[in-house]
Amino acid sequence: MKRVFLGRMKSRVPVALSIGLAAIAIAAMPPAFPRHADSNSDAALLDGYRHVEVASVSDAMEKVAGEKIYLSHRMRPIFRAKFAGLAITVQLKKEENQDPHALDGMLEAIDRGGPNSVYVMAVEDGANIAGMGGLMGTAMQARNFSGAVIDGGVRDTAYLEKIGFPVFSTGIVPSTSVGHYRFRGANLRVICDGVAVDPGDIVAADSDGVVVVPRARAGQVLATAQEMDFKEHSMYAYIEKLKSIEEAVKKFGRL
Repeated sequence: MKRVFLGRMKSRVPVALSIGLAAIAIAAMPPAFPRHADSNSDAALLDGYRHVEVASVSDAMEKVAGEKIYLSHRMRPIFRAKFAGLAITVQLKKEENQDPHALDGMLEAIDRGGPNSVYVMAVEDGANIAGMGGLMGTAMQARNFSGAVIDGGVRDTAYLEKIGFPVFSTGIVPSTSVGHYRFRGANLRVICDGVAVDPGDIVAADSDGVVVVPRARAGQVLATAQEMDFKEHSMYAYIEKLKSIEEAVKKFGRL
């Protein structure tokens, strides 16, 4: 875009045209303050995902992108919970070691996170290794994380339930990763229970499981999921009234 230097044009350009050019230049400048949250903002998106059912998000992603983005039946909550947030990704690789700093990076990732973060950890061959426990959960709770999703085990579940910090994992085990694993990296793409997760992706969880929505598709997927939710919730009373699921599906086109 060419810059407009009004000062050099005063002798040649009529005043009205100068004013018009100035208005165009000002309009092209970035706003001094951010606009209020709209449908594409993180705040609006997360609010939407916190009020929509995970099953509808899963269906919406298949409809919008033809992709399955749900984690498997193995990924279960330590207690009933619902949350949505932005992924902070961490990966641990299996390695026997005596290095006291081998896992420092996974702790640093927590201390760099904050409100609306979801800690997504992939633990290599970690079905019987606790990727996190009460201490890490306490730190996430203190920093207002939305929750954690661990492709691996979790421990100290009684304490995590006591403080109300929601964790989904592939199992509950008493073991430790200390001395058996090394931090591989944070804020990189990880494969969590078979699903690719990038930093900043939307992670939503409820009693039905966990879904991951790429940030670039989050707005479209949410709108579709909300529409599906509305139809399904409208169908309950209709089915009860007519005592027919076939008629309800014909009317609403949702199953």
